[in-house]
Amino acid sequence: MSNNTTTSQAHVDSSAQARRSIIIIGALFFIFGFVTWLNSLLIPYLQIANELTTFQSYLVTFAFYIAYVVMAPISTRTLNYFGFKKGMSVALVVMAFGALLFIPAAMTRTYIVFLTGLFIMGSGLAVLQTASNPYVTIVGPPEGAAKRLSIMGICNKMAGALAPIILGFFLQLDKADALRAEIASLSASQRAAELDAMALRVIPPYIGIIIVLLGLALWVYKSGLPEIDNDEEDEASVAANSTKKSVFDFPHVILGVIALFLYVGVEVIAADTIISYGEKMGMPLTTAQFFATATMLAMVAGYIIGIAVIPKYIKQENALKLCAISGITFTVLAIFTQGYWSIAFVALLGLANSLIWPAIWPLALAGVGRFTSAASSLLVMGIAGGAIIPLIYGALADSWGAQQAYWIAVPCYLFILYFAVSGHKVRKA
Repeated sequence: MSNNTTTSQAHVDSSAQARRSIIIIGALFFIFGFVTWLNSLLIPYLQIANELTTFQSYLVTFAFYIAYVVMAPISTRTLNYFGFKKGMSVALVVMAFGALLFIPAAMTRTYIVFLTGLFIMGSGLAVLQTASNPYVTIVGPPEGAAKRLSIMGICNKMAGALAPIILGFFLQLDKADALRAEIASLSASQRAAELDAMALRVIPPYIGIIIVLLGLALWVYKSGLPEIDNDEEDEASVAANSTKKSVFDFPHVILGVIALFLYVGVEVIAADTIISYGEKMGMPLTTAQFFATATMLAMVAGYIIGIAVIPKYIKQENALKLCAISGITFTVLAIFTQGYWSIAFVALLGLANSLIWPAIWPLALAGVGRFTSAASSLLVMGIAGGAIIPLIYGALADSWGAQQAYWIAVPCYLFILYFAVSGHKVRKA
């Protein structure tokens, strides 16, 4: 009887620890979303304040997401040195420093300093992503990983829905619209003064972000979040991986990185271009600021569906197939419709994108065992798709037009469909 009681108590303690871990990681995913999806409003805002072309404005996403390529190898070393929990605290402090750079950037209206701050924030996020996604994947049974990542996605995208609205309140977008309309009639000194005042409005919200990031760093540091043992493998994994020398011996991981690269690219396009696209369609910034929120809410709807149906009614790979097909369909409809209909289909890409991330991670990490940390760092490098693909979109928008530039998303979804159908099954090099 005592042995049964002890086993039962251990199970309860384990479940309670898992719930506490999920709450902490959920808070981290909320911060990921809030900081990341501020970019959707920063792009058109800094385009006005710094007098940029469309291509130049998308350097916002480039600076933010290219950090994932630069930092991915460093992320693994950071987590190996500090451990996962302390490493995440350090990463949050790094992000706070990046946010701090927005103050001198706004005071001098220097675009390169804004981009530097964004790069540093992206660097901190690279470490956080490398640590947090394996936590969610490992904290419960593998077949439910997509469901847990969907819960994290809700935290992330609800923050993303709130971010442009909150930032828009501080940035006083009605004044930005008025300034854009009259800027040609102002003298050089008047224009510089108005743009300087406009840039300064980003300071108060970013001071708030700094305080939250530092508070969260302290909370994570003092939390009971468990460490991940990367060397722990079950017998099946040990036998299967006995001949593996590195993570590059897992072709499905490499294909997963490519799929994730393309996915993050189309996710960022759907969320970060829709406000600028609305402006190009003749809508005021005060109205267009809510379009990114629509994309985020569409993603939240998709995550809720995922929680309900995965894995009970549909497998992770089948959900991935449906999402890829939906992405192709909505992209084509966005290109061939006009006005609010076109914008609605761009927003619906959020629904198509919702279950791609939570499905790719467990499929790409399947069977890698002791190479989990290395595989995770490679997958995090795939997030750099958010740097490259939106930049290509920006260049195409300058030459083809904002609507036709959405063609860039179609081949991305086609590769994701391939990964869902057969790519994740490739186990031999």
